[in-house]
Amino acid sequence: NINGESVQIPENAITVLTGVSGSGKTSLSRYICANTPKTVIMDQSQIGSTSRGNIATYSEVFDLIRKLYANYTGQDPSLFSFNSEGSCPECNGKGYIETDMHYMGNVRNICDACDGKRYKEDVLRFQYHGKNISEVLEMTVLEAIEFFKEEKDIVKNLQILEQVGLDYITLGQPLNTLSGGEGQRLKLTQKLTQKGNMYLFDEPTRGLHQKDTQKIINVLRLLVKLKNTVVVIEHNLDIIAQADWIIDMGPDGGKNGGKIIYQGPVHEI
Repeated sequence: NINGESVQIPENAITVLTGVSGSGKTSLSRYICANTPKTVIMDQSQIGSTSRGNIATYSEVFDLIRKLYANYTGQDPSLFSFNSEGSCPECNGKGYIETDMHYMGNVRNICDACDGKRYKEDVLRFQYHGKNISEVLEMTVLEAIEFFKEEKDIVKNLQILEQVGLDYITLGQPLNTLSGGEGQRLKLTQKLTQKGNMYLFDEPTRGLHQKDTQKIINVLRLLVKLKNTVVVIEHNLDIIAQADWIIDMGPDGGKNGGKIIYQGPVHEI
């Protein structure tokens, strides 16, 4: 539905595509993706479908923590994995027992053997600075940064989670329980060491509380600071006001859309 229009997108800046529904924003963004190298699409699709994966495993900080516990206690790192040697034999490291109720759907009950801690009782006897591995998974990112402050590699990894506004989430929170916005920010942690990409966000504030909007803005600014180009489809005025460049589509939707109403700096719209 784009009527042969031409757009300019500045590098190392935030460009926001605006306009009513059906005005051509998505069509334009798809064209940008198809014709621009190193484009990374950041949507709100779910990261994980099972409770096996969590914040700690996805960010790979759990590998560092397990290695630390192994070195500190003289045990093998696999003992501190709930997917391996250290897992509770009753629930296989899930922390719950799932019962098939046929037409009523499955019911989950906390595992009586491990009390939801996911580990064998013997594993929980091993501690680092007074905390066992299960208690570490119950810590928020912010609490873990303070607890592991002497371990530079662990703190560096955790600070990336803090940078994208996930400091309040526990390390053991399953990926399949994250909101779309949280998942989107978690995906970004894998990209914050890369430069020269174009990132395309489709309504990153959808479903978020107003106070979380500033976290999204901070992430977008961080990407630009790292020499990336950011393109955002958005209706949220707080995000639009933070844009370096606006491309406004319209004037209406469908056959009455697809035209560039305005493109330029936000203060001139």
